[in-house]
Amino acid sequence: MLEVRHLKTLIALRETGSLVEAAERLFLTQSALSHQLKELESRLECELFIRKSRPLRFSEAGKRLLLLADEVIAKVSEAERDVKKLVHGEAGRLYMAIECHSCFNWLMPTIDIYRNQWPGIELDFSGGFTFEPLPALAQGDIDLVITSDPQAIKGVEYVPLFGYEMQIAIANQHALSEKQFLQPADLADQVLITYPVARDRLDVFKQFLEPAGIEPQSVRTSELTLMMVQLVASGRGVCALPNWVLAEYVAQGLISVRSAGKSGIWPTLYAAVREEQLMLPFIQEFLQLAKAHCLKNLQGVVQVN
Repeated sequence: MLEVRHLKTLIALRETGSLVEAAERLFLTQSALSHQLKELESRLECELFIRKSRPLRFSEAGKRLLLLADEVIAKVSEAERDVKKLVHGEAGRLYMAIECHSCFNWLMPTIDIYRNQWPGIELDFSGGFTFEPLPALAQGDIDLVITSDPQAIKGVEYVPLFGYEMQIAIANQHALSEKQFLQPADLADQVLITYPVARDRLDVFKQFLEPAGIEPQSVRTSELTLMMVQLVASGRGVCALPNWVLAEYVAQGLISVRSAGKSGIWPTLYAAVREEQLMLPFIQEFLQLAKAHCLKNLQGVVQVN
């Protein structure tokens, strides 16, 4: 029954104190305003203000609607401001998910820079171990997914961030350290340490072991990259991680690394976003910032188109 225009009319009446001035403020004729008020009172079956009162006085019903008007019009105005900001790319929501913990190494510094440049954007993120990020993206629950495993999902676009080599980490004194690069059969008698995710999301299985029909001796999981490296360094297994993750541990002399095959395996890391959001200014800015930061600061990564 009530419409926003009715609430605006009541506020105008309160602030001007007369039908004539309220009509002018609302760009209506006095006749049109009177008709609107009579129609509303007829619907509500009560009077909203005392006619011919000076200054204009509201009935109890009118006062109650004024309380509603103050609350609703304030929220409508706030929503209109937010929409304008969204249209001009000054505000929005950017909920992110990542599919491996190693991405935290560069994501957190990128987010810190982004927060300073886009303070009006609501930011949040989560890991992808306990849910499926890409379907959640398509459903609108999150807005961006960092992944190296693109899936064909309607309405989802994949923007390449950078390319990297998947390297196999081994202990410095490991027997495999004598080899210049590793073949799938070299892992047949090894404990393979991975993140706790499905095999079809791990490049070491998809692109290295499974095409050759090779199974590792066993698989051990860890959510923490540092724990994986420590296990490798102490000779309790091998792991496959991005070159930019392993570089600092190699520099510290904790582990050695070898390529998977003579030419190595070079996946691409992507940012997945919904098609309708791809060109939003604050999304584009995050993608450009992430690319620039990674290419400048991550050792061994390469630019991809």
